[in-house]
Amino acid sequence: MADSTALRKAKTAKQDEFYTQYADIQAEINAYLEYDPDTFKGKTVLLPCDDPEWSNFTRFFAENFSALGLKKLISTSYAPDTKREKYGVLFDWAAGDIDKSRGRIFVLDRDVTGDGKINYDDIKWQYLRGDGDFRSEEVCRLRDEADIIVTNPPFSLFREFLTWIVTAGKSFLIIGNMNAITYKEVFPLIMSNRMWLGESIHSGDREFGVPKEYPLEAAGWRVDEKGNRFIRVKGVRWFTNLEHGRRHQPLQLMTMADNKKYSRHKEVKCVGYNKYDNYDAIEVPFTDAIPSDYSGIMGVPISFLDKYCPEQFEIVGITKTWFGAANKVYPEQIEVSPNGKRKRVTKLNDGASLKLTKEPDGETYYLVDEAPYTQLYARILIRYRMEK
Repeated sequence: MADSTALRKAKTAKQDEFYTQYADIQAEINAYLEYDPDTFKGKTVLLPCDDPEWSNFTRFFAENFSALGLKKLISTSYAPDTKREKYGVLFDWAAGDIDKSRGRIFVLDRDVTGDGKINYDDIKWQYLRGDGDFRSEEVCRLRDEADIIVTNPPFSLFREFLTWIVTAGKSFLIIGNMNAITYKEVFPLIMSNRMWLGESIHSGDREFGVPKEYPLEAAGWRVDEKGNRFIRVKGVRWFTNLEHGRRHQPLQLMTMADNKKYSRHKEVKCVGYNKYDNYDAIEVPFTDAIPSDYSGIMGVPISFLDKYCPEQFEIVGITKTWFGAANKVYPEQIEVSPNGKRKRVTKLNDGASLKLTKEPDGETYYLVDEAPYTQLYARILIRYRMEK
């Protein structure tokens, strides 16, 4: 995973293999253990789309099997890609004996070596009947056996993978891109408080390992002394329904008047708040600029979910897909690009819009009956739960 450009290229090329760093897995798991040390106790954990040859998920849970109190650890891997050249580093497979048409299953549930502890050395593996696709009947049976599902699924299959988990009613902790929040398969889960963001990743970027054939075209990348390749990714988040407790901390905010007077954001200071033209809500461009004394609906950036406290706010919708909430439909518009190029579009209906007093310089805008409008990025629609 890299920046948004690299992500789009990866999806186009189906290069979805990104390997989460051990430290990032550890940091996230620690948040749940701090809230409840028994989060994983007596549980069967399934790591689909995971191969110990490449992934740190199996390594982490195997090395911490006893400390977490796990009952059983199961990992499955997809059939080897023909582009891969090395196998058997950890499990001493002979290259000529590998069945590249079949996936593998790795199980850890007892002390096999007889050294008095259960760890990575006790993992046993065998071939699956099929290629290891998570949608296959045999992997679905493993899903049904598991209590918690943890992995970094392929980006191109994130929607389907999440649905695969949710329909089975399982606890989960998975990695995805922030933009997934706007998906019609994802947002209703967040809105109904059946899924939320994890604790350890809020902003900035994270480093992920990538296969040797992955093009190093991201803004940030490196190759270590062993030839392992890494890229940095923006907008990555953990998605989960495991409780970590820290999401129940209410935001401390200023009043609307104080924001207009003291806000550190030029879009708010001395300006105030604009109202959407196609929905009864005000535009709040930054989470820390949410006014504490506004009782109506507010549109906030999707990054608001990093600080979302369900006891403080109610989520009522999203502007990207609207789910039928928009109260105005625009006719065909003229889109004017920063260089003045014009074309007819219907994009203004795809999100929250603001009516402008004049045509802006150096940015895209839309003309409806000669009046200029601008469209905003996806916004979460919220309001306070408590009286102000």
